[in-house]
Amino acid sequence: MTEAYIGLGSNQGNRHQNLQHAIRALDERVQVLDRSAIYRTKAWGLEDQPDFFNQVLQVQTEMTPEGLLEVTQEIEHKLGRRREIRWGPRTIDLDILMYGELIQHGESLRIPHAGIPDRNFVLTGMMDLAPNLRHPVLGKTIRELYLQCLDTLDVLLIES
Repeated sequence: MTEAYIGLGSNQGNRHQNLQHAIRALDERVQVLDRSAIYRTKAWGLEDQPDFFNQVLQVQTEMTPEGLLEVTQEIEHKLGRRREIRWGPRTIDLDILMYGELIQHGESLRIPHAGIPDRNFVLTGMMDLAPNLRHPVLGKTIRELYLQCLDTLDVLLIES
């Protein structure tokens, strides 16, 4: 079994409900160990769109990283995600943030997720779950990355 972290985001439709549907669908395929609070953030990358609700899950799985990616993309599709604009609006976004201590730089999957150190909303959710977890490439803890993050977008607590 491997411990992994998955980031969730939604800024279309009922954002809270979209997160809950995604968590239930994931829980049928992996063991959800813990979840962060839900945070509201401005859109990152392409800013002219509705605010996101974001959350991070700690899961345990026997799947390969590629198998987990397939499952997350399947759930996104079932919940109405359409990949039309990079960083565009979406009903649900599921990103594999970390997968054990694996370092993988493939075409379709990069682990750890490249955006972790640059995205305050990801680090805030990770802080809820694993502040002392060490980033396998950067060698810094989530807490250290959080304190060094230059992202100035507000991360507002919605539900703990």
